[in-house]
Amino acid sequence: MKKIRRDKFRFLVIFALLALPLVLGPNVSPISAQNRSKTLVLYTYEDMFPQEILDGFTKATGIAVVCDKTFVLNEEMLGELEAVNGGSYDLVIADDYIIEFAIDEGLVQKLNKTKLGNYANINPIYQHQFYDPDDDYTIPYGAGVQTIVYDPAKVRLNITGYTDLWNSQLKGSLGIIANYRVVNGMALKVLGKSYNTENLADIKAAGQRLLSLAPNIRLIQDEGLDDELLSGTISAAVMYTGEVTKSLIANPRLKAVYPKEGIGFGVMAAFIPRRAPNADAAHAFLDYILEERRGAQCFEYMGYYCTYSASEEFISPRYKEHLTLPKFGNFELIQNLSAEAEEVHGQIWTAFNLAVK
Repeated sequence: MKKIRRDKFRFLVIFALLALPLVLGPNVSPISAQNRSKTLVLYTYEDMFPQEILDGFTKATGIAVVCDKTFVLNEEMLGELEAVNGGSYDLVIADDYIIEFAIDEGLVQKLNKTKLGNYANINPIYQHQFYDPDDDYTIPYGAGVQTIVYDPAKVRLNITGYTDLWNSQLKGSLGIIANYRVVNGMALKVLGKSYNTENLADIKAAGQRLLSLAPNIRLIQDEGLDDELLSGTISAAVMYTGEVTKSLIANPRLKAVYPKEGIGFGVMAAFIPRRAPNADAAHAFLDYILEERRGAQCFEYMGYYCTYSASEEFISPRYKEHLTLPKFGNFELIQNLSAEAEEVHGQIWTAFNLAVK
């Protein structure tokens, strides 16, 4: 497994600190020692599980699920996990690239697969990935691609890829997610380069190309782009799969585009911190959601691609096409880069945001 340089992680944390104020250190509601064996403390993004799943787990096991702290940036999660030395939390769900750092930092414990009777329900497509090549530490929980969605009633343009987003017809009407690697990656793909290139000249050239997209940008935000598209505030957007699913179900007339230049692919996954106070509860919860019907319920709630092959037949027709990984060939997982490449990406992102404002 590739070893990651600590200075690259430090750069990411510094960049995240500049982007959003963070609160590092444990911030979990006090739980008595007597109740800790009957409590699962979950740390992830907001709205990752339907309440029925959480209530059902508690009813089946007697273990209460506590999730009174969530994060926005993956770097925030990793900084906090470092602060508690892999303790306090029992189960974490985060993005693939940050999990590679967490494993490298020694903050993740190996799974006890003898406690996961439903482990075989996982779709092998989402296993053996760069962040956990031997599947020792993680369970995939949702996947997605960066997708263009637009309203054909407002856009008189047949959008087929990232290149079309530069068209002047979209001036002041485009929303994009606030992920600098994804957005910089759009320009790299327009230039025919990899999302994961280490060539600094190529990254800088993409940065110059990205600056010319600024006049078309109306919104840069990670959440709520689906609402902005449905309300007509924007006419096109580059969104995460969860918001794409919500948009298309709310308005089937919208068009979803998998960019012809190539697609950035990502996997979310669950892991148990190294010093989790209740690793047994974490294993029990993972096995609970791995059950095929419960898994289908979770993915319908999230709107991300179903990562459990056994759950696919139980997804309702309303969601089926949206939660099944499309059969496209030109995609790549967006992976971690050297500190030098990350620094250039950070500089490009800062300049781009200034140009948009």
